[in-house]
Amino acid sequence: MYPNLITVGRIILALFVIVMFGLGFWWRIAAVALTILVIYLDSLDGYVARKLKQASDVGALFDITGDRIVEHIYLIYYCAVGLVSVWVPIVFVTRSFLVDTLRSVAFSREGKTPFGRNTMMKSPVTRFLAASRVSRAVYGVSKILAFVLLGLIHAFRAGFEQGIQWLSPGQVRDLMVFTQTLVWIMVVLNLIRGIPVLWDGKYYLFDKYLPRELKKEL
Repeated sequence: MYPNLITVGRIILALFVIVMFGLGFWWRIAAVALTILVIYLDSLDGYVARKLKQASDVGALFDITGDRIVEHIYLIYYCAVGLVSVWVPIVFVTRSFLVDTLRSVAFSREGKTPFGRNTMMKSPVTRFLAASRVSRAVYGVSKILAFVLLGLIHAFRAGFEQGIQWLSPGQVRDLMVFTQTLVWIMVVLNLIRGIPVLWDGKYYLFDKYLPRELKKEL
């Protein structure tokens, strides 16, 4: 129960952060700080679930759903204010629908989970890319850096309008170039972690159209 409440709280807090981003400089700085908390809570709910012995397959899927919602909230907002290309949320949303649909089918039919001992990932390579702690950690670090830096750039823009200048315009431009590079690294990592799920989930994609023998070969 409590881990799921943390997940719901993350979603509500992310929406509140977006409201704060629409206000002045100091509100945006506070929103950046809360963004760190929003992303931190993604690891806290799993810790609480294990600590209270409330970990479950359904809870793990709900946690992924919460993570997707938070990702999309931030990326759609950053796109709306001109900080990222429209293709960034398009890639994330498309990947999320495809991957999470396959994961849901695998769970409903065979009880397979995204991570853990009963993961739907079949080979060591796909398990490492999609489900390993290393893969998840690297992707998580890239995401928190990108979201926080984009939020800071958004705050600095408001600061210029209010006469508050922590960085020069040239420094903000350099930061923007670095952050955009980081955003596209995050996009690539997102795809690298998603494609293995599509590959190992192709059985479910072709379930209605292929004979059983061929499906086993796939």
